[in-house]
Amino acid sequence: MLTAIHSRFGNPADVLEVREADLPKPAAGQIRVKMVMASIHNHDLLTVSGDYGYKPELPASAGTEAMGVVDALGDGVTHLKVGQRVAVSGAGTWAEYYLAAAAMAVPLPDGISDEEGAQLISMPLSALVLLDFAGVERGGWIVQNAANGAVGKALALFAKPRGINVINLVRREEAVSELQALGIDHAVSTSEDGWREKVSTLTGGARIGAAIDGVGGSSAGDLLSLLGEKGLLVSFGLMSGRPLELSASDLIFKEAVVKGFWLSKIAPRLGPEKLMALIGEIIQGVTAGEIKLTVSEVFALADIKQAVAAAGESARKGKVLLRA
Repeated sequence: MLTAIHSRFGNPADVLEVREADLPKPAAGQIRVKMVMASIHNHDLLTVSGDYGYKPELPASAGTEAMGVVDALGDGVTHLKVGQRVAVSGAGTWAEYYLAAAAMAVPLPDGISDEEGAQLISMPLSALVLLDFAGVERGGWIVQNAANGAVGKALALFAKPRGINVINLVRREEAVSELQALGIDHAVSTSEDGWREKVSTLTGGARIGAAIDGVGGSSAGDLLSLLGEKGLLVSFGLMSGRPLELSASDLIFKEAVVKGFWLSKIAPRLGPEKLMALIGEIIQGVTAGEIKLTVSEVFALADIKQAVAAAGESARKGKVLLRA
């Protein structure tokens, strides 16, 4: 079988290779999945480059989310069957076949397409947990940057039925219309003159209780400047690759709080029942067409170098996927 692997850390387009590997055998409690489609997430690229929160042992198989068809069952697995479509978030999913914990496999209903199933868990789940983490009540305001990213779009859409208002900051004027086409309002391009005044107009001067930063650098400082008294700034991404640039006066005089968010650390503390309830909400939203998981391009696994290069482009309108 073919698998995407890297033997050193660096630019994913340089260090990733597609190699032949032995077909893995599922251990007790595991399943083997024949990959149909897999997502390329920002954290996948950061892991390959060696800039993420953990470094795998090398050589390492890449990828953390995919959907496919159950191909084999390990001992003790009785709730799944061979031939069943599932989505799984785990390690080494950029491969024709991969192993996954059976308990974490999400059966996919017919109403979920392969393209949606391949990106069903990681980003939407991050968005839902971020909403709870922000602690903003119904009628309150959140501001987020990178709003046209997968997490940003999902967060804005999940916030609507909760009655939480979201200011969605993007860096391109074109991205405003892209969000509006998905039913996401309150979108503001920071490339426009007077964008801060536009934010104030949209909120009617109401206090912004939380800010969600996926960019870092000066963009984090922009969010902090918009926060109200005792507001919360959540750092969950580093698209700019730069440290947070925050105003000491904003921190001090607003009594602002800054917290880091990493789903890998938070999800285990939620417990399996809560996680399954959240995933059920995601499935319901996607099936109903309320949550839209968009796709930019689909590449063959053999074209991994071109795929990761495309995934690193900033002007994408959706997720880059791999197909086996």
